[in-house]
Amino acid sequence: MVLNPVLGKLVSKRVVLASASPRRQEILTNVGLRFEVVPSWFKETLEKSSFAAPYEYAVETAKQKALEVANRMHEKHLRTPDIVIGADTIVTVDEQILEKPADKQDAYRMLSRLSGKEHSVFTGVAIVHCSSKDNQLETEVTDFYEETKVKFSDLSEELLWEYIHSGEPMDKAGGYGIQALGGMLVEYVHGDFLNVVGFPLNHFCKKLAELYYPPPKHNVQRKKYDSIPSVDTFENLSDGESESSNFTEHKGTSKLDSSGMCSSGALYNFETSSMSESGAKLPSKILELLDGFRASKALFVASKLKVFDHLKDKGPLKAVDIANEVGTSVGGTERLLDACAALGLLEKTPQGYSNSDSANTYLTSDGEYSLHGYIIHSNDHIWPLFTNLESAVKEGSRQNHRAFGKKAEDLFKDYYHSQEVKQRFMAAMHSIAHLTARDVATAFDLSQFKCACDLGGCTGALAHELVQIYPNLKVTVFDLPEVIANTSYFQPSGQHTAPVTFVSGDFFKDNLPEADLYILSRVLHDWPDEKIHVLLSKISAVCKPGCGILLAEMVLDDEKKNRSTALLQSLNMLVQTEGKERSGSEYQGLLEQHGFTNVKIRLTGNLLDVVLCIKT
Repeated sequence: MVLNPVLGKLVSKRVVLASASPRRQEILTNVGLRFEVVPSWFKETLEKSSFAAPYEYAVETAKQKALEVANRMHEKHLRTPDIVIGADTIVTVDEQILEKPADKQDAYRMLSRLSGKEHSVFTGVAIVHCSSKDNQLETEVTDFYEETKVKFSDLSEELLWEYIHSGEPMDKAGGYGIQALGGMLVEYVHGDFLNVVGFPLNHFCKKLAELYYPPPKHNVQRKKYDSIPSVDTFENLSDGESESSNFTEHKGTSKLDSSGMCSSGALYNFETSSMSESGAKLPSKILELLDGFRASKALFVASKLKVFDHLKDKGPLKAVDIANEVGTSVGGTERLLDACAALGLLEKTPQGYSNSDSANTYLTSDGEYSLHGYIIHSNDHIWPLFTNLESAVKEGSRQNHRAFGKKAEDLFKDYYHSQEVKQRFMAAMHSIAHLTARDVATAFDLSQFKCACDLGGCTGALAHELVQIYPNLKVTVFDLPEVIANTSYFQPSGQHTAPVTFVSGDFFKDNLPEADLYILSRVLHDWPDEKIHVLLSKISAVCKPGCGILLAEMVLDDEKKNRSTALLQSLNMLVQTEGKERSGSEYQGLLEQHGFTNVKIRLTGNLLDVVLCIKT
C-alpha cells in the first residue's frame, strides 16, 4: 500500500491528537495510526471577521489547538511529543461561519439556513513537529485545509425538530452529523466525505507523504487511483531509504509489539493479509471484545501488585528483578509483563521492562492524573459485581448479595466503617474527579456565579479546579461526615488560590449550604428518579431565580445506541445501585419539573459530560 512507509515512520514517534472528537479518533485509528489523545484547552475565541476567508479561520484555530497541546505537554507534563495533530471543522453558508449550536433554538436557526441549500464544510489541519533543544520547545508547523460541498434537501418543520430533539446537533459544527442521523438531511456531497465527518484523511495522508518522502525528481512515479487523486507514490521505498525526510528523527517511546497490537487497539499488519485462508474477513471488533476481559484483568493485577510504581523513574528491569520486588513467581511475572507490553502499558527491550509515558501519567499511584485508585476499586468491587451481570439482567436488581454476601446497604456501611476500604473508595472517586475536573469546570462560562456548593463533592478535586479557574468563586464541598473527615489525604499541595470549604451533612436529610450554583458531579446516576426528585426539590426550594445547577454525568444520546462507554456504565449501575445513566432529554425533563430551564448540554469528549440549567 502507498502509505506503508509513512505509517512505518510514525510507529516510532509519539503522535498526539489535540482533539477530543471521537469521530477524528475513529478515522485515524481505522487507518492504523497509533496516537494518544490530549484535548486542547485553546479557547476558540479568534475574531472571525479578521480572516479574509473562512478556511483561514479554521486553519489558524487548528494550529493554535495543536501548539497549545505541544507547549502544555512540554512544560507541564514534561514529555515533549514528536508530532501534534490539530484540526478544526466549520460549516459556512453565505460566507458566514456556523460552529456548534449553543442550544436547540440556535440549532433550529442553523439548520433552517441550510435547508435546501448547498454549503461548504472546511476542515483546517495543522501538523506540528516538535523537538526540545536546551529544554526549549522548538516547533515546525505544516498546515492545510480541505473543502467539501454539501447540499441539504428541503427540510420540513417536523423533520427539522425531530432531528434537533434527538440531541445529535448539539456538539456538531453546523448543527448536524453526516455520519449518523444527520445523513438523512443530505441530498448530495461533492468532495471528501470524511472531511464532513471531521477529518480530511485523504489530504492528510498525501501531506504526510510529502513531508517524509520528498522524491528526487527522477524517481517519481505517477499513478492514478479511483479512491485517491493522482499522487506521487514511492512503493519501493524502504525504511533504509528514508534519509530524505525533512524532519530530524526523534527516538520515540512508542513500540509495536510482536502481535501487531498497539495501545490504541489499532492493528498494524503490513506483511500479512487481513483475510483468513478461507477468504473470510476477521471480525477484529468481536475478537477485541472477546479478549477485553483478559486485558482488563491484566491491568488490574499489574496495578494491584504496583508494578508500575516499581518501574517508575528506574531503568529497564528484568522480570526476575520485578518478581523479587513484588513477591511473585518469575514465570508468572514475565507473562504478565509481556501482556502489559503488548497492550502498550509497558515498553520491552532486550534490557528489560520500563513504563510507557501513559503508565507514568495514569497508572502509577502518584501519577499526575493517576487512575490507580479507580483501577483498584474496579478490581475489588466492580469486577465481582460484573461477573453476576447475567443474574442482574434476569432479575433487574443489584447483585451485592451474590458478589459479596451482603445487602447493598450493609456494603455501603462497610465503606465508611473500615478506614482502609473508605480511603480506597475515596481514592477511586478522586481519580475520576481529578481526571475530568478541568473539562467539567470549563464546559461553560461560570463567571456569573459567586458561590457554589458541590453536593457529594468527596475529596474536592473539582472544587479546587473551579477556584483556580474562577478566583472570585467560593466553593463549599458538602458530603457525609465520614467522607469529610478523610479529605485531608487528598488535598493538593502548594495551592495559591482561595481555599475550599468542607461541610459535613447528608443532602437528603440536612439543610443545604446557601449558594447560587449547586454542583452534582456523578451523583444523580446513583439514584432512581424518585430519589432524584427529592434532591432536586430541596435544591429548588433554596434557589432564587438566576441560580443554577451544574450536572456532570455520562450523558447518553436520546436513542441510547451511540455511546458505548456510557451504556456499559449503565450496565454497571444495574449490578450495584438503583440508579442508571440517562439521556440529555431525560435530564432535561427531571430538571424542568423543578423549575430549572434553559438546559444546556455539553459533550466534553472526556469521561463526564456537563449539563447547566438556571432556576426561573
